[in-house]
Amino acid sequence: MNYLYFRTNLKNKTMRTLLSILLIVGIISFTQAQIETPQPSPNAMIEQVVGLTTITVEYSRPSMRDRTIFGDLVPYDKLWRTGANENTIIEFSNNVTILGNEIEEGRYAIFTKPMESQWEVYFYTKTDNWGTPQEWEEDKIAAQISVDVQKIERTQESFRISFDNLSANKGHLEMVWEDTMVEIPIEVPTDKAVMTSIDQAMQGTTANEYYAAASYFYSQDKDINQAKEWVDMAMEKMDDAPFWMLRQQSLIYAKAGDKKGAVKVAKESLKKAKAAGNDAYVKMNKESLKEWGAM
Repeated sequence: MNYLYFRTNLKNKTMRTLLSILLIVGIISFTQAQIETPQPSPNAMIEQVVGLTTITVEYSRPSMRDRTIFGDLVPYDKLWRTGANENTIIEFSNNVTILGNEIEEGRYAIFTKPMESQWEVYFYTKTDNWGTPQEWEEDKIAAQISVDVQKIERTQESFRISFDNLSANKGHLEMVWEDTMVEIPIEVPTDKAVMTSIDQAMQGTTANEYYAAASYFYSQDKDINQAKEWVDMAMEKMDDAPFWMLRQQSLIYAKAGDKKGAVKVAKESLKKAKAAGNDAYVKMNKESLKEWGAM
């Protein structure tokens, strides 16, 4: 009897242990097999380099889904999270200027107050809200601006933030939804940074640094005579200047009023471009030579 009792007890314990293991495995399997569904307002991130400044935007993109947006889903004259879910965040790698307001590098939440003809836009230092802040704190407004509303012909189904009208010193942050667009001009300190780097580089200058400085002065309509001096110094430091550098030198000469020098350099660039089989530079040089009366 003792032997049978021992076997029965052992069997019961074994069954209980097995059932416990199966239960744990079942719980784990259920946890791992949870259903995933897409977000109605998916997350998005864009990164744009403007000049020497990187601007990053993280936001959620709600869709119209047959709804009237502005003046209804998004009421006029009320603070809006500018998207969906968590705060829309913008980050600047350098200080920037927006409509006369200087904003330090860092991360900011973007809140807006849409109206029929204008939007108020707020750059807010507290970025961890879900939606709009429960308590609005004026001292956390890094900048507040007003921008005009533009009506667009094509309906924008999903809320979109993007960049356009890029240059070395400025870019426009665009917000578009339904038939509405607003543009926020963002100025970046490219010229100041480049001039600082040029001043530092000129203390021990290489051919490439002279060439880069000359090209920048040419493209940004700065002192063209200084650009001409630097491009000449770049060429003096090189044994065999490539055709694309010679092309730039000819353009600087022409802009400085030295057409004879421009023609001479352009012909040399044309010869080297032909030897290299670069049809684009052959064409550009021929067009310039024709413009300068040398062909």
